[in-house]
Amino acid sequence: MDWNRKSWKKVDQGRLEREDFDAGPTNLDEIEPGLWIGNLTAATDLEELAKIHCNYILTVDSCPLPRNISLLPGIKTMFIQVTDMNKEDLLSHFESAFEFIEEARENGVVLVHCYFGVSRSSTIVIAYLMKKFKISYDEAFERAKSKRKFVSPNAGFESQLRLYEKMGFTIDKTFLHYRLFKLNVAAAKVMQVKILPIEHMDVVKDDPALITVKPDPLVYRCIKCRRVVACVSNLLPHVRGRRMSWKKLEPSDSQEFCTLIYFIEPIAWMKSAMHSEQGKLNCPKCNSKLGSFSWTMGCQCPCGSKVSPAFYLVPSKVEWSNFVKNVQAI
Repeated sequence: MDWNRKSWKKVDQGRLEREDFDAGPTNLDEIEPGLWIGNLTAATDLEELAKIHCNYILTVDSCPLPRNISLLPGIKTMFIQVTDMNKEDLLSHFESAFEFIEEARENGVVLVHCYFGVSRSSTIVIAYLMKKFKISYDEAFERAKSKRKFVSPNAGFESQLRLYEKMGFTIDKTFLHYRLFKLNVAAAKVMQVKILPIEHMDVVKDDPALITVKPDPLVYRCIKCRRVVACVSNLLPHVRGRRMSWKKLEPSDSQEFCTLIYFIEPIAWMKSAMHSEQGKLNCPKCNSKLGSFSWTMGCQCPCGSKVSPAFYLVPSKVEWSNFVKNVQAI
């Protein structure tokens, strides 16, 4: 096989699979007993896999392992499809990767690898160490780095690891910065394909007017027809004059939050927001203009704060209410 070129072949159901690659010589290091980080070459080196008694392989790459490896008897595999780009979402895979590594270490040896064994695989292993030992990102990084000099998550993955630490080594879907992170990931995809891909529809929240089980009693209504259009829990509060970013994790005094514009999460009634990069937000009942949205350009609040992506309601177009019926007619 020619190891000096890199190509892929298409297999069933349109999936891409590596055929040839050049990830350098076999390279792997043991981080904890039964937990190794390596490159793609190591993951396809049958002699080396046998030497370390590897029976689990976790692939974090753009393509899965060649079938001659993934179909080996006695080896269980997991594939996380992610490229080594700052805006890629690895955070959402931390929990499933942790469970896979835990199972692997209980039953044998696991190799976590990406292409070069530097960024993506290191990120997954650092997240595992953080959760396993309840340690900070910095501690987990140094722990892994002491065993493998190539450990180096890219800047985006490092920020995701720090967010994971802030959430207490779990995925808290109600955590403000996690919600902002997911919106930014979705926005990056919208920039590429011009619509919201179905795999990112989880950022679109349920229509509060149709929620019948434990509806949020604190809502915003269209001031013209009084149709419920958002819950207080949909708000994305911003600090006056400060750019809203999921990477800025320092706490803010709630008294500093601006109310000149209500930035919110995308909600199911915002049909145009799922098929366009930007546009108006009209009341789904009376069609009055309530605000606007932009996945790509964002919006600057009169207070000076820049928010991107942005979905906002103009305060003069809505009213706050502390009472909501279980079901409202549209």
